[in-house]
Amino acid sequence: MQPEQYYHVYNRGNNKEKIFYEEKNYKYFLEKFDKYLLSYIHVFAYCLMPTHFHFFIRMKEIDTKVSRAFKNFFISYAKSINIKYKRTGSLFQANFKKKEFANDCDFCNIILYIHLNPVKAGLCKNCTDWKYSSYNAFISGKSSKINVGEVMSWFRNVEQFVKAHDESKDELSKIEGY
Repeated sequence: MQPEQYYHVYNRGNNKEKIFYEEKNYKYFLEKFDKYLLSYIHVFAYCLMPTHFHFFIRMKEIDTKVSRAFKNFFISYAKSINIKYKRTGSLFQANFKKKEFANDCDFCNIILYIHLNPVKAGLCKNCTDWKYSSYNAFISGKSSKINVGEVMSWFRNVEQFVKAHDESKDELSKIEGY
């Protein structure tokens, strides 16, 4: 990954199995994410689903330690889940995937895709209903580790952010996966 570049980072459970078994797993995953990766990246959106996850990030700078940080993050979480649930083997499918993005229009579309993922999957009816995404950080006004200000500049304001999500929700079949 290159400095100052934007990436959609995602992966799913091995054999499409769950990676989150209960609510505390989601929280623990985010705590590990913060511990291992937050000093290397800016976060613009995320969504954790029972069998997979999505992050939209930007690398802060060149650092040879970032690849190791990603690896340690995934290993740490997987080991904890394997111990807690008495399972063995790989939790995640191969290596995580990443797709680079380069312009504001794409940034908005990937954020919509990430936040609407649980709606499209039928896990909830509205983005506000899914507790394991960054959507509510944008509309709550509360302090967050998400780069709310930069995202709002792409959508113009909170009202446009909400409107874009609502309009896209109505056209879920047209939203392409990344």
